Amino acid sequence: MPLALLLSRICLPAAKMPNTRSARLVRADVNPVVQEVKCESSVSFDVSKPESTASVKRKRVKRELELNGEHPKKQVGIVPDIEDFRYNRTKAVTSSIKVEEKVRVSSVIKAKAPENWEAVLGGIKNMRLSGQAPVDTKGCEKAGSLLPPKERRFAVLISTMMSSQTKDEVTHAAVERLSENGLLDPDAIVRIDEATLANLIKPVGFYQRKAQFIKEASKICLERFGGDIPDSLNELLALRGVGPKMAHLVMSIAWKNTQGICVDTHVHRISNRLGWVFREGTKQKTTTPEQTRMSLEKWLPKDEWEPINPLLVGFGQTICTPLRPKCDMCGINNLCPLAFKESSSPNPKQKETRSS
Repeated sequence: MPLALLLSRICLPAAKMPNTRSARLVRADVNPVVQEVKCESSVSFDVSKPESTASVKRKRVKRELELNGEHPKKQVGIVPDIEDFRYNRTKAVTSSIKVEEKVRVSSVIKAKAPENWEAVLGGIKNMRLSGQAPVDTKGCEKAGSLLPPKERRFAVLISTMMSSQTKDEVTHAAVERLSENGLLDPDAIVRIDEATLANLIKPVGFYQRKAQFIKEASKICLERFGGDIPDSLNELLALRGVGPKMAHLVMSIAWKNTQGICVDTHVHRISNRLGWVFREGTKQKTTTPEQTRMSLEKWLPKDEWEPINPLLVGFGQTICTPLRPKCDMCGINNLCPLAFKESSSPNPKQKETRSS
């Protein structure tokens, strides 16, 4: 037999054997993978893409933990799902809100209102129904009442600047003289000389200094506010000759924006007589109108802030006067702690001064 034929017969079965075993090995390798996929029903992945070694290890650990009845999220080194953080984060946010609310509430300081203050205020309102006090017809709010809004606001500012340490009747007369001379206008006041202006508003208290302040304020109104007046407390207080009492009064009357109580000498005096105000942290009387304002605002309801000024001013002009208050005519003398206790006649020094 030829050698080539003998060799072909011998090698042919050997060539087929590896193929059969290779096929069996492939089936043996594929079957476990199929079983693994069926067991890991909660895991979805593309079999066409080979997985990394780390991914296979994580899935194997997870499967072993599930088979042992343990939850994988409780194990160290396994990152928890995002849902695990939701409850704790919500609790943290809620607790921080509660703390913030407590701080906000505790930071609000409100003073206790005086006893029987509503009865006292009601009694004063009843006494003021007559409307016979000078403030009722000649107060600063009456200035320029027939003028357009812009011109009226300027008239209120000028009237208020002249009212300091001056009676309402005197201030009102000065406003009338300015109106008759066409000077309730910032442009006209800027053009007139200071001496003429001072003579027109005389005998207003400190009329020469006030004339200077009025001219300066008029110039600022023209240059910065187009002939109108400032509409904020800070800008009003920046004007020379305008204090807190005037600024609050102008804001209430001219702009209908009450941001504080206007406290003049009458409001200051009567609030102390009634025991409504005290210096900060004490039970002592207030010594300045500004102290009175801050003390009143701590307890008086805000809807009473605007009317309290004309109410107490008129009461002080007619009944609760600075000297010899008419306690016998007062309808709240049974509620006033100082009723009938103040001197009913001027002291000797005051009498000598008046006679001289």
